[in-house]
Amino acid sequence: MTTAETRVGFGFGSNLGDKPANIRRAVALVGERGVARLDAVSRIYRTPPWGDLDQGDFANACALGWTALSPYELLAAVKTIEADMGRTATRRWGPRLIDVDILFLGDHTLDDPELTLPHKELFARAFVLKPLAEIAGGLTLDGMSVARAAEATAADGIGIWDEKSTDAE
Repeated sequence: MTTAETRVGFGFGSNLGDKPANIRRAVALVGERGVARLDAVSRIYRTPPWGDLDQGDFANACALGWTALSPYELLAAVKTIEADMGRTATRRWGPRLIDVDILFLGDHTLDDPELTLPHKELFARAFVLKPLAEIAGGLTLDGMSVARAAEATAADGIGIWDEKSTDAE
């Protein structure tokens, strides 16, 4: 780690096409493009939709790493990955080929229309907390323990993705 790097957490989600492959590709692109040096990636979880329930299950995962990018440079980089993978605009919380969220960036706190850090819905979403706790159970953000939040959040329908199956909806 160099002194110019900051700890970063990402959340990945997909519910179109080959969902696990979309997650794995996005994770790979984060490293290949120098967005972050990832040192921990959770297993892929099968999760029911959140927000807009009229859609198929999601594949979700989290990753931790180190980045030298500023918050807005990081946001631009993950949006470019989404676009390059073929994400198109849909309804809020609707189906998506890939979604890459910045969960936290060191101790940065931001709250504006473009970017909120830590992610404003982080502690309300079991589909993020479960994979994040797998790789960062000891992490505390905004005074809240990721592990304790994951334990306290209802996880109905959330489980490890069966790697032997394919699920292209």
